[in-house]
Amino acid sequence: MTVPVVGHLGPPRLTAGLDRAERLDHRVHLAVHGNLRPFSLAAILDLAKEIGLKGRGGAGFPFARKLDAVARSAQRRDLPVTVVVNGTEGEPASWKDKALLTRAPHLVLDGAALAAHALKAESIVIGVTDDGVAADSVLAAVAERRMPAPTRLVTMPHRFISGESGALIRGLNGDVPIPPGRKSLASDAGVGGRPTLLSNAETYAQLAVAAHLGPYAYSEVGTPDEPGTVLLTVGGSARQPAVLEVPTGMPLADVLDLCAATIGPGLLTGGFHGKWITPAAAARAEVSRAGLDTVGGTLGAGIMLPLGDGTCPLGEAARVLRYLAGQSAGQCGPCQLGLPDLARAMSALSDGSGGAAALERIRAAAGGVRGRGACSHPDGTVRFALSAIDTFTEDIATHLARGGCGAPVRGVLPLPESEESTAGRLMVDWSRCDGHGLCAQLAPELITLDPNGYPSLPEAPVPPWLDSSARKAIAMCPALALRQEAPLSAK
Repeated sequence: MTVPVVGHLGPPRLTAGLDRAERLDHRVHLAVHGNLRPFSLAAILDLAKEIGLKGRGGAGFPFARKLDAVARSAQRRDLPVTVVVNGTEGEPASWKDKALLTRAPHLVLDGAALAAHALKAESIVIGVTDDGVAADSVLAAVAERRMPAPTRLVTMPHRFISGESGALIRGLNGDVPIPPGRKSLASDAGVGGRPTLLSNAETYAQLAVAAHLGPYAYSEVGTPDEPGTVLLTVGGSARQPAVLEVPTGMPLADVLDLCAATIGPGLLTGGFHGKWITPAAAARAEVSRAGLDTVGGTLGAGIMLPLGDGTCPLGEAARVLRYLAGQSAGQCGPCQLGLPDLARAMSALSDGSGGAAALERIRAAAGGVRGRGACSHPDGTVRFALSAIDTFTEDIATHLARGGCGAPVRGVLPLPESEESTAGRLMVDWSRCDGHGLCAQLAPELITLDPNGYPSLPEAPVPPWLDSSARKAIAMCPALALRQEAPLSAK
């Protein structure tokens, strides 16, 4: 994989020096940013509060509150602290953290070192995915400098949910890297059960920039309520996809113009757990949390995906929902049952087979999932689906009237190549199927029956946690009509 072009609109801060060097080693980093003295805990807290620093991984939690919670927990329990940099970035559309860790790793390490020194941390852990993009750069950066605590790199599987904070903590503790299924705070019990400061790679880089500049100079760009800059990953229909550093308050239209992006029927903001907005909303949106919220969007993880013209928006949404249904941890009912049902309903609306009933099935499935999951994945997936049907109203009307819009599904929204294969999907030999319906009883999470009593199958690969159900349905099919396609690697 290749890191997209990295650039900036407005003064470069996180991206300073990247126009001169492909990667800022420690010597070049010091020449660009200067040396950074340690800060006390009180000074770091004051700095984070003055600039209103919030996490850049998607949730936007205030960094100062997280830092203070870790410090209080460590003092109360008399335990050492671990500082964790979350650079896992499991979202397929996001590249901003990979870009930082690959090209400006010392800025991230500066922020982690500031926090570790202030908290008197026992260790620093940097989590990245096993896609081979950032690991070498991070290891080289750690070797090029002295850190205030032993620092190690840990790789996680490149899955959507691996970037969730609870999943990362579980992975660092040697467990399966999936969300824990219950509410837990890393500040109380994170790595090894110790108080843990866990934040996104860009968040640490922003902290370092603020420490270099000071709160007043840092706040000279951006809006009064959200000073500074943000990193955006612009993809989708963009002819010049890029990771851009943008001052908050800048018109989103300027960002899209720079990337030669055509919006088409809609723009996905914030990523696959984000929200769709119309072209009219995108035209008046500003780049900030408040600015995007005002037009019905979200900053999320800083991802902007315009659809462009010539692709079916409902088909694109159905692709992503099938992917998200297969990416869940499979540890609660809303994910195991609700997300596949939601994906099937969107596919039926997209291909015209479901009619108006498919639209109601989407709303019903979303209502059954929302607020009931063991982690944020079900709610994020529901947000994506409901936002799609609220945004693509004209396209839905065309699909219902004509059984489709006539446009192909071009795959504008990025998905891992493995998710686009037909590996592991259930298939039916229709010359054998007699409509017994037993398969739907044995694997209701995967198979439903159409009005004529014949099986309706998902287009997505069978998730690992449903593999046993799929195999049982195959084995018990009276007509031997059901089968599961072999992985491509086995063909």
